[in-house]
Amino acid sequence: MGVLTWIIVGLVAGGLAKALHPGKDPGGFFVTILIGIAGAVVGGWLSSLMGFGTVDGFNIGSIFIAILGAVLLLFLYRKFSTRA
Repeated sequence: MGVLTWIIVGLVAGGLAKALHPGKDPGGFFVTILIGIAGAVVGGWLSSLMGFGTVDGFNIGSIFIAILGAVLLLFLYRKFSTRA
């Protein structure tokens, strides 16, 4: 998958993850995109380990896996980030 596709999938996954897991975030729009991209990577890695498939393009299965990974990372980010 190309870099542009990762960014687009990350943007979509990050936005949908934020909609599914609303609340105050220490970061802004760009942090949400980065969490979405990382979520696509983590979600693809975990789903391939469990035998469900990978994030391999801009399709419904890949978006679903990326969203699940992004929700997981968003939860962990909120759990372990500290505000001064």
